[in-house]
Amino acid sequence: MAKATVTVDSFLANLDHPLKEGIVTLRKTILGVNSEVTEQIKWNAPSFCLGGDDRITFRIPPKGKTGIQLIFHRGAKSKASADFKFTDPSGLVEWAASDRGVVTFANAAEIEAKKGKLVALIKAWLEATDPRK
Repeated sequence: MAKATVTVDSFLANLDHPLKEGIVTLRKTILGVNSEVTEQIKWNAPSFCLGGDDRITFRIPPKGKTGIQLIFHRGAKSKASADFKFTDPSGLVEWAASDRGVVTFANAAEIEAKKGKLVALIKAWLEATDPRK
């Protein structure tokens, strides 16, 4: 029997989280940056792809924990990063590795306040990590 696929819409419809409104805002922001971005549920959260490769994934902590994160990465599997260079135009990213960074938002107000910088970051990240180039 085939496994049913959970869509991002159904995931969000069933999400009970204090920052759900902020999560929805971030989703719309990411999708609005590039019309070629697709989305799916991966690692128990919305993940956004370009050219079929995951590029930005939510980390949504369990209910009762605060904040949400966006993980900027180059896919599920590690890729050689010696020749990969990225300069964060936003100053929002905390780098976990040379090609994997985290942006943390404490609340909806912080999401709104940093939206302009986040859009610049998303555009630059998608350009730098486009698997079709």
